[in-house]
Amino acid sequence: MTAAADTQTRPFAEARKDAQDLVTAHMELRLAGNDALHAAMRYAITGGKMLRGFLVLESARLHGVPQDAAIEAALAIECIHAYSLVHDDLPCMDDDDLRRGQPTVHKKWDEAMAVLAGDSLQTFAFELLASPKVGAHALTLIRGLAQSSGKYGMVSGQMLDIAAESAAEPLNLEQITKLQSRKTGCLIEWSATAGAVLAGDDPAPLRQYARALGLAFQIADDILDVEGDAAKVGKAVRKDADAGKATFVSLLGLAEAKARAQSLCEDACAALSPYGDDAATLKEAARFVIARDS
Repeated sequence: MTAAADTQTRPFAEARKDAQDLVTAHMELRLAGNDALHAAMRYAITGGKMLRGFLVLESARLHGVPQDAAIEAALAIECIHAYSLVHDDLPCMDDDDLRRGQPTVHKKWDEAMAVLAGDSLQTFAFELLASPKVGAHALTLIRGLAQSSGKYGMVSGQMLDIAAESAAEPLNLEQITKLQSRKTGCLIEWSATAGAVLAGDDPAPLRQYARALGLAFQIADDILDVEGDAAKVGKAVRKDADAGKATFVSLLGLAEAKARAQSLCEDACAALSPYGDDAATLKEAARFVIARDS
């Protein structure tokens, strides 16, 4: 039996918690294998904010998309996000020992298992989107996710980030904005527009929302790296400053970075005007992004 579309607007905290619970429950079923690879994949997915999965489910709700279709896309984006973190934490990239307050995958297992778990999460994402449940617009979602996560998107952003570490000069504001729009923003944009794509509707308002949201998210991350508590953030902080990396905070100053994040939050909320009061949850999500402590 196909689950009907959820049309009820709810507080953001409740909606995100429901998204976390739904994604986690489905992942436990879909990744139920008893070998080390499945264990590492489950471990990598567990404990995150699942903001991207929430954005998929909430945008689907706005467009009347049944949950059976939306959940496949929500699981897919969380797999891609988890894979990116597993690989990003490796010694050859950011070399992090902690993620979400727990040992990173290569620390709990080893580097080979981290590479394989990340690879498997990436390919599983596209398997999920190829499900008949996704419907007539599955190919658009698959192509979009490949572009958003690959050489046009997140991987490109990671490459620019690595290159910046050995560059003769720190990145300027235009360059850091381009880097982060790819590394972080592309996957947030895919997530927020997925509901409109699933419904065959115009994704333009949600795309405008997501572009402002994605940049605000990264500025908030840079602020957390300066002001955050490692115990709450769940990973090492002040790494960027110690490495001499250019960030929105180093380029703008802390006060201006906070003001820019607030302005982007307002832009994101304004982009949702075509949805009226139905977009209240997404507006609250934008406010959460710039106020979070992890």
